[in-house]
This record gives sequence, structure tokens and C-alpha cells, in this order.
Amino acid sequence: MSTHPSTATADAVKPEQLVFELIPPEAPSFANFLGAANQELVAALARAARGALADTSIVAWGGPGAGKTHLLRATVRAAAEAGRPAQYCATAEEAPAEPPAAGALLAIDRVDTADEAAQGRLFTLYNALAAAGGQLVAATRAAPAHLPLRPDLRTRLLHGLVYEALALADDAKPAALARYAAARGFVLETPVIDYLLSHYRRDMPSLLAMLASVDRYSLATRRPVTLPLVRALLAQQGSAGHSTG
Repeated sequence: MSTHPSTATADAVKPEQLVFELIPPEAPSFANFLGAANQELVAALARAARGALADTSIVAWGGPGAGKTHLLRATVRAAAEAGRPAQYCATAEEAPAEPPAAGALLAIDRVDTADEAAQGRLFTLYNALAAAGGQLVAATRAAPAHLPLRPDLRTRLLHGLVYEALALADDAKPAALARYAAARGFVLETPVIDYLLSHYRRDMPSLLAMLASVDRYSLATRRPVTLPLVRALLAQQGSAGHSTG
């Protein structure tokens, strides 16, 4: 059962208002990144965020579902909390022509999709960040050595730290979901986890958003998080609750 310090939210929110919408996932942070195999990468990003990393760049590469975007956004959040100028760019085309400030941290996603003009801008931006004590955190779908990038940009990216971001294996997801639920203050028992993994989307962002909705629904209805409650919530959500494999 959810164990919350107050039932004020439950009194204020009607259950029927919760049924047809998923709660947006929590803002990305290092604390809510569920990827035990990426501890070294997370530690390096945390050092970069607080300005304790000598290298100018960190590249995180990996396939879909590895959490690269989560990590880039978490790094920007941590840097901002540490008082550093920090910015997230969803693509290289969105990157600024110059660092926003001395010592800034820029996180740039999907560098592997950068066109020729964006690659030239990234090369110039890398040099400016290096000269001003800033840092570039980049995400790509393949290792930099294998990307069709300008040779000078590829050389710059390879000069820094390069890590493979590993997706959470299916057999590690039950424990990760249980830990996430415990951090929110409720117990997620094995039958509930098994049901979610069999009848709902299996990517972690969708699963975590669903757990947040389950928790809120449990609180609003004052019912424990049980298999019947989860079945009822997924049934009310209709096709959104169908597994996509």
C-alpha cells in the first residue's frame, strides 16, 4: 500500500479525473536513472556537471532505450543546480554558435544525425568550450569512431571520454521497478510487476510513468497497489495499456 504522509491529495483529486491520463514522468535526474550497468558513465557525468572533470567532452553512445536523453537532461539539471550555465539541445542543429557563458556545459543529443553545417558548428563550439573551461556532453547511436562525421569533429569527440550506454536488460527490470516503487513509498509485489511487463509497454519511461499513475490512483481511491487495482486502471486506459512487446 502507498504510505504517504498526508491524504490531502486524495481528498482533493477525484479518481475519475485520473483514469484516462498518464502522469508525466519525473524530471530526469541521476537519482531516478535506472541503469545499474552504467554506473561509471553516470559518475563521469556527475563530475562533469559539478565542474570536476578535466576532459572537455563526454560521449554516451548506444541504441534506443539506453537512457541517453535522460542522462543528458540529468546532467544539465545537475549542472544548473551546481550553479553552472547549462543547456540541453535535442539535436546538433539546435546547438548555439558559441558557448552561452564561460565554463558552460552543453548537452547535445543525436549528434550522429548532424548535417554538414551542424558538424562544422559543433567543431567550432567544441574548441570554444575547451578554451573557456566548458564541457560538451554528447549522445549518439553508435560509437564516434564509426560515425559519418567530419574527421576533425570525430577526432575531437574521441579525444574525450567515450562510454557505451547500456539499456536495462529485461531480467533487471523487475528489481528496478520494485526499487522505484519503494522510493515513492509503496510496495510493488511480484504479480503486479509480472502483469505490467506482460500487458504494458516494456520501455522504462512508459513503465515509470505508469507506476506514477498507479501510485496516484491508489492514493486517490485509498486502495492498496494490488493486481486488481492495476488491472482496473489498465482496462480503463483502454488500448494504451496493451503490450507492445
